Amino acid sequence: MSVTPETPVQFLRGVGPARAKDLERLGIRTAGDLLRHFPRRYDDYSQLRAVAALRPGEQATFRAEIVAVEETRPRPRLSVLHAVARDRSGAILLVWFNQSFRRRQLQPGREFVFSGRVQWQKGRLQVENPEYEPVEEAGLHTGRIVPVYPSAAGLSQRYLRRLVAQVLPLADGWRDAVPEEVAARLGLPPAPRAWRDIHLPPDFEALQAARRRLAFDEIFTILVGVGLLRRQAAAAAREVTYSPQRPLSDAFVRSLPFALTGAQRRAMEEIDADLLGPRPMNRLVQGDVGSGKTVVAAWALLRAVESGHQAAMMAPTEILAQQHAERLEPAFRSLGVRLALLTGSTDRAAREEALRAVAEGEAQVVLGTHALIEERVAFRDLALVVTDEQHRFGVRQRARLAAKGRNPDLLVMTATPIPRTLALTVYGDLDLTVIDERPPGRQPVRTLWRGEAARERIYAWLGEQVRAGRQAYIVCPLVEESEQVEASAATEWAERVRRAFPDVPVGLLHGRLRPREKAEVMAAFAAGKVRILVTTTVVEVGVDVPNASIMIVEGADRFGLAQLHQLRGRVGRGSERSYCVLIADPVTPEGRERMRVMEREHDGFRIAEADLQLRGPGEVLGTRQHGLPELAVADLARDQDLVALAQQEAERLLQADPGLERPEHRALRERVQAAFADRLDRAVVS
Repeated sequence: MSVTPETPVQFLRGVGPARAKDLERLGIRTAGDLLRHFPRRYDDYSQLRAVAALRPGEQATFRAEIVAVEETRPRPRLSVLHAVARDRSGAILLVWFNQSFRRRQLQPGREFVFSGRVQWQKGRLQVENPEYEPVEEAGLHTGRIVPVYPSAAGLSQRYLRRLVAQVLPLADGWRDAVPEEVAARLGLPPAPRAWRDIHLPPDFEALQAARRRLAFDEIFTILVGVGLLRRQAAAAAREVTYSPQRPLSDAFVRSLPFALTGAQRRAMEEIDADLLGPRPMNRLVQGDVGSGKTVVAAWALLRAVESGHQAAMMAPTEILAQQHAERLEPAFRSLGVRLALLTGSTDRAAREEALRAVAEGEAQVVLGTHALIEERVAFRDLALVVTDEQHRFGVRQRARLAAKGRNPDLLVMTATPIPRTLALTVYGDLDLTVIDERPPGRQPVRTLWRGEAARERIYAWLGEQVRAGRQAYIVCPLVEESEQVEASAATEWAERVRRAFPDVPVGLLHGRLRPREKAEVMAAFAAGKVRILVTTTVVEVGVDVPNASIMIVEGADRFGLAQLHQLRGRVGRGSERSYCVLIADPVTPEGRERMRVMEREHDGFRIAEADLQLRGPGEVLGTRQHGLPELAVADLARDQDLVALAQQEAERLLQADPGLERPEHRALRERVQAAFADRLDRAVVS
């Protein structure tokens, strides 16, 4: 059968149903997926060396003849295959463990090309488990720049290389999304050559050119899509109007027990200009932990109400939604504004009453979680949608809430600082406001990184602090397996803390608790009845207990920097000096550097830049929730020059062909439609 990009991988030569399941664990289901399974690194086996010229510690490639083979079994379940190979300059020992089948291939008198790391063992040169190919077949596993692929159990590098080589001819039929004139202007190689060279590069210069070309393709596609999203937003008609008079929102500001920062006032001015403008607002408000975003959001909600409309605010967790309601309800009630709360744990009677009040317009502001997007929730006149911690929501969820109004204004709030390069690609369709000042009186949290050997001293100090009246969080180590496993680990950790502090009230918070149980635990902690709260990352967002001044993060090296910064933001909200203690023993230089970044940096944007450099965009944002199409080659941390070029070329192309109607842009149009399927109105792309 002829192979196409859609051919199921199990029908490729050498695969079958069992191997197909192994490949599926790598996300490889079709021949096209295999072509897009890029190497994670390369071994340079391109230069043939004489055996006598080999040096211990180096990766090397040499051509030699097998002169002797012997297999021994030093203990049960262990076989060791020794082969002596020789060229004109000398001999070398080759060793394989538990690979008896190789004895049939390594016949004395046959010549092979070998590649591997050279060692010095017992007075002679040796290579363990070298790659090799017969001289007449050399060129895939040895004697070249050899790709090393992400793999899974049961899938060897030799096997993956043979499979990829089998589908490489598909590259010749690759439909190029980047117009020829763009590629030529930027000096980029043709896409088919780039696809071949990224897998089997003839040299490092070709490899760099291929990577640059494919990275540009990814970034360019995203930025063309973002440009179309901006065009879509610009073409949208405003269907709700706002009053320039601000009786409620101004009264709210006057009632605050503190003065607004300049950054908060600037954010309000930009939002007001949007609301009074000719098109619906699409604005992202970024603000570091504790910068006062909630006040700005509350002010915007009141702008909708005083103009005769309804407004909704969606939070990612019930804890945060309830906390918003508890804070805003008294202030809104004093202004004559009725607020409704809708979450998964709202009891039936209260829920029915809230649904009625929302539908009839009696409830002017509605706070909630994902429950807001359920089909039964209907608004009389929804004019403004605020989503808090946008990176926690999928794009479809945001769109479903907006669909309950008449093209409502959208305000996106996030306390996860996003580096500028990343914001350009992820949120390029939104206007950006940055709240870059902290309210006066907020003290920086002193952050300390300590190894596990110091835990006993840290916990002794913690006991002294909580007995003196302070409150503390202990965040359990991150567990990836499942929410259930994480809950079990948190429960076990809480028991350890209770045994360590039998005289101190200890609470437990994790994702498996029912919403009512979470609310009860948080209420007890906020009231001071719980002195130490053992928790998972459910406490990461929005929780505000001013008396809590100590945060201990166990296994801190398992968390991303942005997540650690969010966790640290739970303390430092009162008048007491606050501390964040990171307990970790990272084994890599990168892990140790991340801990040092947390000790020295308190600015969320600088931390986000460091996180992007160390971990990449998918990890910073939480991979798929942010709506960014998958990046397989591009690295937004190191490819900032490509982002600038792609931005320039995308703007030039959309000016010339705003609907991607030209025949030469057909492949690009299809690629953009696929990447932005849930965000882009097809009418915008003709």
